[in-house]
Amino acid sequence: MKSYLYLFLSIVLFTSCIDSENEVIQPEPQTEVDILKYIEDNNLDATKTESGLYYVINSQGEGTQPTSGSDVTVSYKGTFLNGVTFDKSTEAGIEFNLSQVISGWTEGIQLFKEGGEGLLIVPYNLGYGINNNRGIPGGSVLVFDINLISVNN
Repeated sequence: MKSYLYLFLSIVLFTSCIDSENEVIQPEPQTEVDILKYIEDNNLDATKTESGLYYVINSQGEGTQPTSGSDVTVSYKGTFLNGVTFDKSTEAGIEFNLSQVISGWTEGIQLFKEGGEGLLIVPYNLGYGINNNRGIPGGSVLVFDINLISVNN
């Protein structure tokens, strides 16, 4: 009888971690508590915007300040809160329009002028949301070390 109970409990516990299409259920999204711990652990002097984006300006820059529709060139390194790098550009950077990126970047890049450097700590709702996206687990807070090289329009 004990072996049947054990088997039943094993099946229930195993299947509770799988949805109806046999995909593993997403972990809980990272929260502001996780962000605040990251800021404290890394001794950062971060500022929070109304949307929930945290940022650190290491250098404001002296050139043009972009708008939400600007074409910009940015070099960056993207990491998770645990420090694992998920993406980075070359030193020369990449060019894109601020209306075509995650909302955390659209908002955050506008806080700098050309030549500005700093960090953007992007909560999942301003990043890729709750769903997995090209190797980034859903619900992830993303940290970007950015350098706004130029505003191109």
